[in-house]
Amino acid sequence: MYPESLVKPMKAELVSSGFEDLTTADAVENAIKQQGTVLVVVNSVCGCAAGAARPGIKLSLSHPKKPTKLTTVFAGFDTEAVAQARKHFSPYPPSSPAIALFKNGELVHFVERHNIEGRTAAMIAEHLKMVYDEFC
Repeated sequence: MYPESLVKPMKAELVSSGFEDLTTADAVENAIKQQGTVLVVVNSVCGCAAGAARPGIKLSLSHPKKPTKLTTVFAGFDTEAVAQARKHFSPYPPSSPAIALFKNGELVHFVERHNIEGRTAAMIAEHLKMVYDEFC
């Protein structure tokens, strides 16, 4: 498990942009089951999370269409919340970072780590904007 001093500023990058930090299994369940669209970001300490995922996700929020609710869990830190979120990501294997979009409680889009690695923040943002256009 990562130390809080390392994780806290990485969590703050998304929380300061309007994301709810989910730290328990119950919080994850309550968020995912909501009506509308819910973005669940599996945050991570890795370089692709810092260099592309978090900046790209934040950049995507400038789009007129966006998810109703923004949430995040942190891999290697909020283990209970991450495990609960991953139960809803089937058939996708565990991945961090990762981006999941739920609509009315159903997983409608998932971005795995291998779809984040090697891409720029702008590329991730553009991809998410297309996803928002389709589902939000």
